[in-house]
Amino acid sequence: MDTPKRIPTALYAEMTPNPAAMKFVADRPLITGGLQVEYRTKMEARGSSLLAEELFNFPMVKSVFISGNYVTVLKDESLGWEMIVQQLRDYIREWLMDNPVTVTAVPAHLLNRTPEALPEGETTSASKSQVDYSNFEPTEYDDVIRHLLDEFVRPAVEQDGGAIDFMAYNDKKVYVQLKGSCSGCPSSTATLKGGIENLLKAKMPDIVEEVIAENA
Repeated sequence: MDTPKRIPTALYAEMTPNPAAMKFVADRPLITGGLQVEYRTKMEARGSSLLAEELFNFPMVKSVFISGNYVTVLKDESLGWEMIVQQLRDYIREWLMDNPVTVTAVPAHLLNRTPEALPEGETTSASKSQVDYSNFEPTEYDDVIRHLLDEFVRPAVEQDGGAIDFMAYNDKKVYVQLKGSCSGCPSSTATLKGGIENLLKAKMPDIVEEVIAENA
């Protein structure tokens, strides 16, 4: 019986603005169709991405984000990257050499998830503004805002191992969700929110007054 041929794969690790997140970049696409998916638990990854499911076997892994040709891993504080980055890089590379498909299916609830609720009385700068987006009607400004985000913001965010999704526009407020390396990092969330806010205010004066950025 012939041994399955392995897929030559190059993979390198890249730091992100979030010290808890590391971006692992491959020389081939890992997910197609322009999709992006973030897994918060091993159970979420089951039936969707075997790679993500297996990465949760590392006890320090908190979430796995897959987009384009990279995987962003968010870890806890139990170990520094200097102790585990080589092990994770080698593991992901070996897995990719043996598996041509990284994401087999993306459930709808992972594509359009809402922010997690916090315990009663607890708030963060990224989550205190949680809203029910279904309450907002589409507006004439939505497409313009999406275009500006896609042209000026998304490339830089993806370069840093994250993602940004436009959620809604209402009452001169723009609501966006942050994923990947941008998620769970108060400093990067505040920096990104400020940058997006300045951009949209400059491009759409009197239309945009505030950007509310939430972690997905």
